[in-house]
Amino acid sequence: MHEERGGLLTLQTTGLTAMAMLAFAANSLLCRLALQQGQIDPASFAGGRLISGAITLAVIIRFRSKRPPAARADWLAAAMLFAYVVFFSFAYLTLSAGTGALILFGAVQLTMFSVGLRSGEKFGSMAWLGLALAVAGLVYLVSPGVAAPPFLGAALMAIAGAAWGVYSLRGRGVADPLAATAGNFARAAPLAFLLSLLFIATARAHTDTAGIALAIASGALTSGIGYVIWYAALSKLSAMRAATVQLSVPLIAAFGGVALLSEAITPRLTAASAAILGGIAIVLTSRSRMPRA
Repeated sequence: MHEERGGLLTLQTTGLTAMAMLAFAANSLLCRLALQQGQIDPASFAGGRLISGAITLAVIIRFRSKRPPAARADWLAAAMLFAYVVFFSFAYLTLSAGTGALILFGAVQLTMFSVGLRSGEKFGSMAWLGLALAVAGLVYLVSPGVAAPPFLGAALMAIAGAAWGVYSLRGRGVADPLAATAGNFARAAPLAFLLSLLFIATARAHTDTAGIALAIASGALTSGIGYVIWYAALSKLSAMRAATVQLSVPLIAAFGGVALLSEAITPRLTAASAAILGGIAIVLTSRSRMPRA
């Protein structure tokens, strides 16, 4: 029997998705601020982000009243989380913010759509139209800063996007989003710690108090807690919807730059906002037929 996810999403799912996108955008701003100003090296930032996220989630698990049975360890999800965080951090050493966002979310789109199509998910013409509109708005938004990027940086960001796409798909349908996310962070944190030790041993590590604080905020708040919210929303989203809604993150981050960095609101930003949000609305209200269980 086919299960059809159609019509409007529930208010709960919409709220969870919106909060997750805000967390992702805030995380992007923290990462850009720390790395582009040279307050910390990328390996130390990735390590601080994953370790602080793992500690925060472990504390929440410890003190919550619900004690579910131990979940199966998902080592693939943990590996994808580690790859995303590390490659994302290193890519932003050479890429501009606009170019990096375009490559990252382009890779996310391709990964999640490819997996969705391969698993038998059917996308209607309106969904494809909404996707095209949202992608066009994103390209229009970042096009002034898009130039021929350094090959290494572009490759690292593409790997980060593919890893995040796989990680998101692994979270669809998990019974306990909090426990699953905590387990993923706990398994990824030691890998990041070893990478940080390698940078310290080779005298390539550098950081200051502000850099450490930004890494901890990124890990504990916008990554750890934000990913729990995302995993909770994923169970109600098709691959098409989950991939398309993430196109809003660069847009939210751009407005965050306006609010926090005193950047101007331009006509281009306004037009791109209408295209991206309009495209997402079309996809979220369209119907997609899920594969046979």
